[in-house]
Amino acid sequence: MGFARACSVALVGVEGVVVEVQADLEPGVAAFTLVGLPDKTLVESRDRVRAAVVNSGASWPQKKLTVGLSPASVPKSGAGFDLAVAAAVLGAAEVVDPGAIADLVLIGELGLDGRVRPVRGVLPAVLAAAEAGYRQVVVPQQCAAEAMLVPDVSVLGVRSLRQLIAVLTDGVVPEEEDPAAGRPDPMLAGLLVPGAGLGTGISRGGGGGGDGGAGGDGPDLPDLADVAGQHAARRALEVAASGGHHLFLSGPPGAGKTMLAERLPWILPPLTRQDSLEVTAVHSVAGILPPGEPLLARPPYCAPHHSATMQSLVGGGAGVPRPGAVSLAHRGVLFLDEAAEFGSKALDALRQPLEAGHVVIARAAGVVRLPARFLMVLAANPCPCGRHTLQGAGCECPASVIRRYQARLSGPLLDRVDLRVEVEPVTRSDLLGHGGRGEATAVVADRVREARDRAAARLDGTPWRLNSEVPGHELRTRWQAGPGALAQAERDMERGLLTARGLDRVLRVAWTVADLRGNERPDALDVAVALELRTGIARGATLAMVAES
Repeated sequence: MGFARACSVALVGVEGVVVEVQADLEPGVAAFTLVGLPDKTLVESRDRVRAAVVNSGASWPQKKLTVGLSPASVPKSGAGFDLAVAAAVLGAAEVVDPGAIADLVLIGELGLDGRVRPVRGVLPAVLAAAEAGYRQVVVPQQCAAEAMLVPDVSVLGVRSLRQLIAVLTDGVVPEEEDPAAGRPDPMLAGLLVPGAGLGTGISRGGGGGGDGGAGGDGPDLPDLADVAGQHAARRALEVAASGGHHLFLSGPPGAGKTMLAERLPWILPPLTRQDSLEVTAVHSVAGILPPGEPLLARPPYCAPHHSATMQSLVGGGAGVPRPGAVSLAHRGVLFLDEAAEFGSKALDALRQPLEAGHVVIARAAGVVRLPARFLMVLAANPCPCGRHTLQGAGCECPASVIRRYQARLSGPLLDRVDLRVEVEPVTRSDLLGHGGRGEATAVVADRVREARDRAAARLDGTPWRLNSEVPGHELRTRWQAGPGALAQAERDMERGLLTARGLDRVLRVAWTVADLRGNERPDALDVAVALELRTGIARGATLAMVAES
């Protein structure tokens, strides 16, 4: 009787569980049994592994073979277990030393010819292996750069099972043919879900984690200077980026709401190392990690269509839940254009992740916790035809229709949005550039970085990083506003214009405005700006701040 074991990783959401792959050979009729709660894709690995072993020059054991995946209570899916199963079988057949693979974590799919194909989720899988104490992993060569992002782990990238056998037996490692120059590698097809990268709007600039905070360095990148007019909206965009505050842009079609939202990710600072690993792990599991970019350094930007379902927004799907748009926008921007056209259930499902920074999805296959700390931007027209706020534009929408249309964005959802801006139509003077171009993305990004540095210095030693994350009672007791600064906000609360949550959010925005202006703590003007941005009631404070800058 022969026995051997190797290790692989099962992904549950974006978290990994180390799975021990055990192979047992017994005398009897040749058969291959796979146990341990595998799904359909994993059951099919029996045929893939058998063909790969034979076509790699090794003999398949003609005995009763049982492969167990432990722990058996964890659901296992995908083809990433193929390499570990093949290694365990070869160890049980004594083709390779069983001791050499006992503490080895192997991840990869096998082709029938023995080639090792890349799989999704390599980064979170290797992170899970490292946390479990494993220090040696074998992955497809195309995923080696992604696996090497995890510190203190030795990574071996292989292109075929033949190469792995040669390494384990101290033989001569055979050379595998690389794809012809100028042609895409067909093995990379396993990394990307077909069509998954289209429409997600993931930021591609700034790869490699450069030290500059400004985006827009390239000629094809969105630049704030291209937005005509919209001084108040541009300032609100800067406040949103500085403090991580959610933003609601309301205005007629063609005013520039989408242009503003598309430029928001480029004024955000680059991701920290830890944030980059979190974002890359989510995108790797989702199958939208671009080849050649093992580490995403820029904040992601996700803009789902208004026909998106609740599951596509918050995550879900058959079997183990997969990341949705809120997780793909983790540490970045989630833009919901034509927000009033989204389903009410889909929008209201965003309320929990907006507060918690994560989403918990319960399904029959298990409970999954997915990261979802994002900056949300809503954009909507004032009425179905979009001309309600335009003078002499001939809006024919009845008042009842306008009320129903605007009520599609529920009060509890809007109560979680810190900034509300009425985007005015662009004038002919602004469009022709008579007033001069606005500030470039790089200039605004520098101010955003400085404001975040002030907030980070103030919040040093606390679990919070941005003003939008600080609880209200901390702002009222530990970091208080200037004398008399909250008088106007308190009056609005007494009149019912502000809720208790709304007052806390006004305080958070006021601290962000103070950081942008370089104040030690918010004064009456900072609070007035925050109130105007929160309630949408014009008080002249934002315009005064724009003139100040």
